[in-house]
Amino acid sequence: MKKIFGALLLFLTVAGAARSQSIYQQYSYQFYQKLNADVYSTKTRQHSSLRPFFADDSVIKRRYDSLMNYGSDGKSHGGVYAKLFNEHLIDYKGPNSTFYADLLPDFAIGRDFSNKLNTNNVSLGLQIGGTFGNKFSYYVAGYENSAVVPQYLATYINQTGIVPGQAYAKVYKANGYDWDYITATASYTPTSFLNISAGRDKTFIGDGYRSLLLSDAASPYPFFRLTATLGNVRYMAMWASFTDPVDLDAAGNNRKKGGVFHYLDWNVTNRFSVGFFDAIIFYNKDDAGHSRPFDFSYVNPIIFLRPVEALNGSPDNALIGFTSKYKITDGITAYGQFALDEFESSSFFSSSGSSRNKYSYQLGFRGSNLFNVTGLNYLVETNASKPYTYSERGPVISYTENGEMLAHPWGANFREFVGLLNYSYKRFDFSGEVDYGHYGLDIDGLNYGKDAFQNYGNPAKFTGNYIGQGLTTNMIYVEGKVAYLLNPKYNLRIELGGIIRNEKNSQFQDKTSMVTIGLRSSFRGLYNDLASYKAH
Repeated sequence: MKKIFGALLLFLTVAGAARSQSIYQQYSYQFYQKLNADVYSTKTRQHSSLRPFFADDSVIKRRYDSLMNYGSDGKSHGGVYAKLFNEHLIDYKGPNSTFYADLLPDFAIGRDFSNKLNTNNVSLGLQIGGTFGNKFSYYVAGYENSAVVPQYLATYINQTGIVPGQAYAKVYKANGYDWDYITATASYTPTSFLNISAGRDKTFIGDGYRSLLLSDAASPYPFFRLTATLGNVRYMAMWASFTDPVDLDAAGNNRKKGGVFHYLDWNVTNRFSVGFFDAIIFYNKDDAGHSRPFDFSYVNPIIFLRPVEALNGSPDNALIGFTSKYKITDGITAYGQFALDEFESSSFFSSSGSSRNKYSYQLGFRGSNLFNVTGLNYLVETNASKPYTYSERGPVISYTENGEMLAHPWGANFREFVGLLNYSYKRFDFSGEVDYGHYGLDIDGLNYGKDAFQNYGNPAKFTGNYIGQGLTTNMIYVEGKVAYLLNPKYNLRIELGGIIRNEKNSQFQDKTSMVTIGLRSSFRGLYNDLASYKAH
């Protein structure tokens, strides 16, 4: 816990010296989908594809405040009742500042019947947040965690070394791991059109459940972000620092790398929007351990970097992408993404299946109040990624961070169909997910294009590539949850969940049938719908 309280002390010190606020709401799909009716209304022009949102944004503020204060009846209740059901553990509101703090219990037990395994999760966290003046806000959360996980997650952790989306895993028993999880964000809004934020967290780009450009699937990372909003245009420039535990340096240490990201979201009308994205991943030291001079063209927050990167003859990894959405009605929004990692014109429009044509695409529909039932929200989506997308000629500049993908957590060489349904009634939340995946794993020591850490310059074949090549694998994933909300301030809830998962190919079949129950808290988004990272 020393790391956690050290981070809290540091941010309190920084916050105490500040005089200004725009409040970020930590991103998770399960919480954000409750905002669908306002975000995807044909009467608003919310910048929906850049997340996390500002909680004090005028479009969502009323609905957000309603969610965070659910159950408050305006009556005076005893201290224990109020702290349990309506309030922060510590909650101070002064004339020029606010401060709150909560303990975050996260305990669950379960049973994986397919593998005859008892599972558990024991996490204890602490969150603090607050504001100074009307321009500065801060938020810090830290957890100490230990868990015994189902077999398919243990396989993933053993292959990557990472607890999905969280941190390095320390093994303490069979299927058992310890880890820390810390996020922190400071946000300053000097003018109405510019926000400056920094810290250690995640950014998500897109309107879908998954993102093929930049997602929240990997662990948190240090970042510095500028967000400018001028009318119907919102522009983000972000610089981030990443770790690569796969491509070690000469001394056997993890190599460092950096990322530069730009995203422009334009709400053309109330119904239609388009977005333009680019990213550069660059290494700090070469393979021999020699430091590389920083390319100061990457400091410019305005330009899109792909043309500059190409003109400079840079060895860095560039990715560009596009997003779009159209609100068909107040209850139906169509959206999509396209990510282009490499383009070879001579073969792109042919059917040769070149390994040089690396791209991903997404198409989906989402909405609120399905069948005119208030609070019944849905999403259906398909994602596909060609073999070798996101990989490079060296692991250190692949589109990855801390052993995991910066985009879709499955990597490349996959096709996915996913549907989600959520319903809220008073303090009850119901959610369901069905996910079908078709993908190809590496086999016989050959690179078939799913593992982004492999050198794409050495493919199993240069032409004739297709999605699912290699060890062709199919997966069905079904998950359901029922939760009873105790305290909306930090999402404290009693939660019952179940997972059925079947992953099958010619070499192995992994089955999971499990039930969990626990006392959960926090808004962090955690993903269990993962595909195998490699062949077993």
